[in-house]
Amino acid sequence: MSYVDGFVVAVPRQNIEAYKSLARTAGDIWKEYGALAYVECIGDDVPYGQLTSFPRAVQAKEDEVVVFSWIVYASRADRDAINEQVVADPRLKGSMQNMPFDGKRMIYGGFESFMGL
Repeated sequence: MSYVDGFVVAVPRQNIEAYKSLARTAGDIWKEYGALAYVECIGDDVPYGQLTSFPRAVQAKEDEVVVFSWIVYASRADRDAINEQVVADPRLKGSMQNMPFDGKRMIYGGFESFMGL
């Protein structure tokens, strides 16, 4: 089965276009190195829950929108090899230090799929 890295982040509304630009560049690079899919989604119906929710998880502020993203790989071994290449790619060097969101509030993790992909 495939392997998926998932991400949730809060992006200030004034930085959405900068985020989209970074995501397009990053998506092209990830796919160039072998990712099967790279998906970015901007929150549209993401209510603030009483106990848990996407906004609560990333401590989203009033002027921020939640972004949900995932990258699909053939396997975890492929993911590890691809991520190593992406991190070393000079096209992302400056972007990683000037991200249009607070990376400390990003939630991420790797998941082994068991159906659907």
